[in-house]
Amino acid sequence: MALIVQKFGGTSVANAERIFNVARIITETYAAGNNVVAVVSAQGDTTDDFIEKAAEINANPSKREMDVLLSAGEQISMSLLAMAIEKLGFPVISLTGWQAGFLTDSSHGAARIRKINVERLENEVDQKKIVIVAGFQGVNRFDNITTLGRGGSDTSAVAIAAAMKADLCQIYTDVDGVYTADPRYVGNAQKLDEITYDEMLELATLGANVLHNRSVEMAKKYNVNMEVLSSLERLPGTKVKEVTKVEKMLIRGVARDNNVARLSIIGVPDAPGIAFKVFSALAKSKINVDIILQSIGREGTKDISFTVALDHKLEAMKVLDSMKEIIRADKITCDDNVSKVSVVGAGMQSNPGVAAKMFEALSEAQINIQMISTSEIKISVLISRADSEKALTAIHDSFIH
Repeated sequence: MALIVQKFGGTSVANAERIFNVARIITETYAAGNNVVAVVSAQGDTTDDFIEKAAEINANPSKREMDVLLSAGEQISMSLLAMAIEKLGFPVISLTGWQAGFLTDSSHGAARIRKINVERLENEVDQKKIVIVAGFQGVNRFDNITTLGRGGSDTSAVAIAAAMKADLCQIYTDVDGVYTADPRYVGNAQKLDEITYDEMLELATLGANVLHNRSVEMAKKYNVNMEVLSSLERLPGTKVKEVTKVEKMLIRGVARDNNVARLSIIGVPDAPGIAFKVFSALAKSKINVDIILQSIGREGTKDISFTVALDHKLEAMKVLDSMKEIIRADKITCDDNVSKVSVVGAGMQSNPGVAAKMFEALSEAQINIQMISTSEIKISVLISRADSEKALTAIHDSFIH
């Protein structure tokens, strides 16, 4: 008898009709002889609605109270789904994050899972119940409710699968798998049967919104078999695993990330220690830096450019402005009208010429490259946001026919 963990996103449980659709998916899996633990997100726009309600009361509420409020969204979903499964005639119980044994650190709004005490989950499964768990939440050592931040329900599902040694973790979304590019923008995007953890992790980090990178990281660490599939259409999905059979495919996907800003420090002294001062100050403020470009020194000065996430832009500018005199910079600029476009594929390691092919596609499309970053399995370029959709199509057409 297999143990299957299933996760359903907000669109999958957005209304009564969709809740019953999810209930049928779960009960069919259970009726086929499997044990099932299902993890749910808040319905549709519930989380955004709660944030608006909070703003009506207090423009600057504490993170603790926001976690208490936001965790209610998943509790609504889990109870309604359990009621639907009850109506279909199956044994079921719903559990909040803390009831399911999620213990986290105390970083309200972006908590990390410390461990899961699976005793309650195992007891309920042993009693042949379907277990519905509220995703995205847990408690810290002071018994305060915490939330896991973006992609928290994906992470909850993978964490349960790892802790309970599940046979499969299925992530149900509003798309039917992982595509070579976003099919909304690239007409000939192809669905992948399989993808490696490393490739999926790069795509997730680089802007593909199918899975959150924290959940893929955890799946790789604990070797959790994952599958991404649609809750709205009964179609085979995409398997995420350590090794895949599709070795001939040079590039597995093209991704675009508009959540990026480029900061430039102009005319700093061409001397040792400047970059260290800049990036250690940003690190202290917990600002992640991505692509970095330093110009060759000229006339005793150099320029340093780098990218950060858009929501870190103002904080990063504040840090740089406070250091302007210390690092003797002529000026500091910020451009948030940029986009990062990337190609990802494990096949790149053994195939030279990928960068040349990508740059050729951009050249033919008359797209200027501002910055470049590479790793073993990905190449990213920073370009004007106005060109991003055109770049996505040009690069995809160059590699995937």
